[in-house]
Amino acid sequence: MPLLAIALAFDAINGEFNQRTMSKVLAQPIYRDALLMGKFLAGLLTLTLALTAIWLLIMGLGILQLGLPPSGEEAARCLLFLLLTIFYGGIWLALAMVFSIIFRQPATAALSSIAVWLFFTIFWGILADLLAQVLRPASPNFPQSILSQAELALNLTRLSPNTLYGEAMLALLNPAVRSLGLVLPMQLQGAVLGAPLPLNQSVLLIWPNLTGLIAATILLFALGYVLFQRQEVRA
Repeated sequence: MPLLAIALAFDAINGEFNQRTMSKVLAQPIYRDALLMGKFLAGLLTLTLALTAIWLLIMGLGILQLGLPPSGEEAARCLLFLLLTIFYGGIWLALAMVFSIIFRQPATAALSSIAVWLFFTIFWGILADLLAQVLRPASPNFPQSILSQAELALNLTRLSPNTLYGEAMLALLNPAVRSLGLVLPMQLQGAVLGAPLPLNQSVLLIWPNLTGLIAATILLFALGYVLFQRQEVRA
């Protein structure tokens, strides 16, 4: 799905420059912010339509295979999962648009976006563990230091959109998940293990992740807006 979002936006701006249509478009009574917002919303709408079609297809096949319609809460969880996936795709859409503004060659913008996605997918978890070991060295004689290092590593991995999306997806589609952080045995005292959480509690659990995904999209779009406003567009 990130590749689909990148494919929709990697040539959104530099394509206009390469075709020498940017100055002609902006010569009309069209502001730069309206052009950039239109490009982003068009890509997001296209991504939404594609994901919705896939979601409906999977839901229909699931009903045919199981022979049972989902309950109201299950349908709500699936719908929230669709919205979560759209917000996650919006991050890569905004990132590809930023690289489309920075680089004039569409291939460079596409490869840079894919490189960032691969970095967060493959390497960031390893780097987060190494950084946690350097910043907060753990000693076997002090269990609290080991716990502190693990918490730091977890917080660093959450700087990746992939981690935020994965945790939110797990908590949303699996009602038995009760926590997204480190859980100590003493914290499980009195809890009914395996008891599903209601939908509102699952939403509260993933709310920080969802907020992080939306904030990352807004920050990337704001960065692209600033860069585009400072860019020379004359042919």
